[in-house]
Amino acid sequence: MSRPTKLLETYKLGPITLANRLVMAPLTRNRAAPGTFVPSPLAADYYGQRASAGLLVTEASQISQQGQGYQDTPGIYSKDQVAGWRKVTDRVHERGGKIFIQLWHVGRISHVDLQANGAAPVAPSAIRAKGKTFVNGTFADVSEPRALELSELPGIIDDFKRATKNALEAGFDGVEIHGANGYLLDQFARDGANKRTDAYGGSIENRARLMLEVSRAVAAEAGADRTGIRISPVTPANDLSDSNPQALFDHIVDGLSALKLVYLHVVEGATGGARDIAPFDYAGLRKRFTGAYIANNGYDFDLATKVLDANAADLIAFGKPFISNPDLVERLKSGAALNDWDKTTFYGGGAKGYTDYPTLAAEPAE
Repeated sequence: MSRPTKLLETYKLGPITLANRLVMAPLTRNRAAPGTFVPSPLAADYYGQRASAGLLVTEASQISQQGQGYQDTPGIYSKDQVAGWRKVTDRVHERGGKIFIQLWHVGRISHVDLQANGAAPVAPSAIRAKGKTFVNGTFADVSEPRALELSELPGIIDDFKRATKNALEAGFDGVEIHGANGYLLDQFARDGANKRTDAYGGSIENRARLMLEVSRAVAAEAGADRTGIRISPVTPANDLSDSNPQALFDHIVDGLSALKLVYLHVVEGATGGARDIAPFDYAGLRKRFTGAYIANNGYDFDLATKVLDANAADLIAFGKPFISNPDLVERLKSGAALNDWDKTTFYGGGAKGYTDYPTLAAEPAE
């Protein structure tokens, strides 16, 4: 028996019709091929199993080697990576799903062992984050970054644009820009990490500049109606903070809305943590933005239904429940119990904890 909920209604996202309002959030799984960072053959099984979601957003995928911050995360900057992702999009489309790729530059959240010739990671300012990354099979402190030169920023924008072109070639239905969780675009935006005194530092307008310029370039390549972005206004993830996040993100969202991006994906509260970590007017962001609003962080069936019924969001992103429940849509529809997830298999490894979670139909894992 199906439970009544707007969560299971179809939704028109730009030119795409989604089968329901569930979004599978980006989930880093560290299973790309070492050295080439091509999505593993298992990735096609993993995303294909979850194609009943209204929209799949892939794990964050670096736009360049410089943009990588963790061991064995996939890229979208080489021909082999494009070919690897093509197998994923083909599988998802065969099963009637829709899929966007999340485009990523980690900025200072990286390690010299992941950078070309052992170079320092890059950042808006040479401020080392208090945090760790996963590299060489273990967790290590992130490396000391260097501040990007003004002359290097057009190259970063070009890398996002080239990755977008590659994503379309790989068959993705669209792209999501990663502007959240303390990575490069978020580092430029928030004054806890950005101490620049040039055109990309100081005022809110200057700090927001790179995120908006990247968004404009990506939308010009993919089409604004196939371009989304993820933000996390108050998360402390990766040692990031801002003195006035409401004013900052009001300005950013005004700029994103003017670009007519198809959706705004918002981590409400601390990423993977408390939703009420700091006061913030998310409803205000929704009013400012003309496209779809995807709400993210700690949602279950009841909260998702309540928020959709109140018209406080258009789509709801689920993260960890999708890891352990490839048929999450069917389980929520019928009220069936959810599988528990195994944290020890989140990052790295093979099929275990990746493609072997059981479905209600108890079909063999693919």
